Amino acid sequence: MKNLVTSSSPAGLADTALTASAPIVWGTTFVVTTELLPPGHPLFAGLLRALPAGLIALAITRTLPRGVWWPRAAALGVLNIGALFPLLFVAAERLPGGVAAPLSAAQPLIVAVLAVAVLRQPPSARSFVWGIAGVVGVGLVVVGPDAGFDAVGVLAGLGGAGSMALGVTLTKRWGRPDGVGPTAFAGWQLAAGGLFLVPVTFLFEGAPPAVDASAVLGYLWLGLVGGLLSYVLWVRGVTTLPVTSVAVLVLLSPIVAALLGALLLGQSLGPVQLVGFALALAAIAAGQIAPKPSGS
Repeated sequence: MKNLVTSSSPAGLADTALTASAPIVWGTTFVVTTELLPPGHPLFAGLLRALPAGLIALAITRTLPRGVWWPRAAALGVLNIGALFPLLFVAAERLPGGVAAPLSAAQPLIVAVLAVAVLRQPPSARSFVWGIAGVVGVGLVVVGPDAGFDAVGVLAGLGGAGSMALGVTLTKRWGRPDGVGPTAFAGWQLAAGGLFLVPVTFLFEGAPPAVDASAVLGYLWLGLVGGLLSYVLWVRGVTTLPVTSVAVLVLLSPIVAALLGALLLGQSLGPVQLVGFALALAAIAAGQIAPKPSGS
């Protein structure tokens, strides 16, 4: 039987905790969107989450891509942000009862496949087993009795999970260019994803909505914390930690969203949801345990 090791050093635990803070913050998006933002403009919210944050990061670092990193940054920005937001929006619109969440939670499974195909890592049965456990756990937490399966919605949900999974995998393969820190690297992607969202947003949503004080607070939270800070920590973690360990951390988003729904919106959590929480958290913890390299 293979020995298993974890990043038990203080530095390793700190890297994992910092990276996990990104999907935890992203889990607040649903509450912020429904309680603070104008209804019917999720793409506009995504645009304000990405583009200003990217421009701020570029202004702070004063670092632009060079050479091959122009198309790479554009590709990562579209995969991780620009294409992801519209696909998740379509899935949320067409799939009732939170069915979109377990589809998004399939990302660790997709990353496990891409790690073999793209990164040439040996197949890991553990990654697939715990990836399936994570999907089941999230499903138990969020899928209600009125769940329905619309073909377009399912394809959009899987497409969003696949888009970000490929973005994470390519980020791991390409790494960061020498001398470029996480803030600049995240800024490239946020700006590219935001620019991609500009025509998409105005095509599907038209003119921006009227904005009141609550909406300003919501957009500031999504842009500065959910955008700039979270993506800096996320890309840092993707380039530092094992790709499958990072991917499973995205399960924290639907868990946090469900907890906030219970705490702030009065949504109930029964025994089935609690079992789902336990299973999803077990999958996240297990995902941080990497097989010990053979011969060590």
